[in-house]
Parts: sequence; C-alpha cells; structure tokens
Amino acid sequence: QVQLVESGGGLVQPGGSLKLSCAASGVILNFNTMGWYRQAPGKQRDLVAAISKTGGSTFSGDSVKGRITISRDNAKNTVYLQMDNLKLEDTAVYYCAAAPTFVGYQRESTYNYWGQGTQVTVSA
Repeated sequence: QVQLVESGGGLVQPGGSLKLSCAASGVILNFNTMGWYRQAPGKQRDLVAAISKTGGSTFSGDSVKGRITISRDNAKNTVYLQMDNLKLEDTAVYYCAAAPTFVGYQRESTYNYWGQGTQVTVSA
C-alpha cells in the first residue's frame, strides 16, 4: 500500500514562494505519473502540474504556468512543487497524486493514490 504525505504548505504573502513536498511510503518509480492537484473552497479540484516517470515530460496548468516547477527525486521517493510569485487565487488545498500511466494524466480518474492535502494560503 502506498501512502502519500504532503508537506510545505502554509501562509504566504502575495509574491512569495513555497515549496511543497510529497513523500511516498512506497517506491514512486512504480508510478509513471506524479501529479499535484488543488482545490479551492467551493471549486472543483484541478490539476496544477504533472511529471512523468523520469521527469522527461511535465505539465503545468495555464493558471500557474511560468510560476511553478514540478520535479521528482525517485531515489528519495519524493515529488516537489516549487511555487513562486504566489497570487491570492493560488489559495487552496494542494494534493499529491500518483498514477500508473502517463496516458490520461489530465484525468483525475487516472490517479489511484492520493495524499491528504496541505493547505496553501496566500494573503496580505
């Protein structure tokens, strides 16, 4: 059984930075795709970023493009999300997720393991 545990969330001012981490209890090499989703109050959960097994392919959502970097360290079974120039609208609970395939990485149903989430609040 794989468990994903997010950390690194918190309160930050607009324009600030945060680096989220997702530590897996299992071997993340077993998962082709690792993704970060977020859900703001009253809104659906959206894909923020995704990364393929070797890191050769990445995806970032339009709302965060140019401001976030997703990376993974397979040796440490950890995925990271570096977020810079944070905006008020980035406030959400951020979830880490793992999928066995890169095909369909944009579909939530592709991911079969999820973390509990970490709160990111951007406020002045």
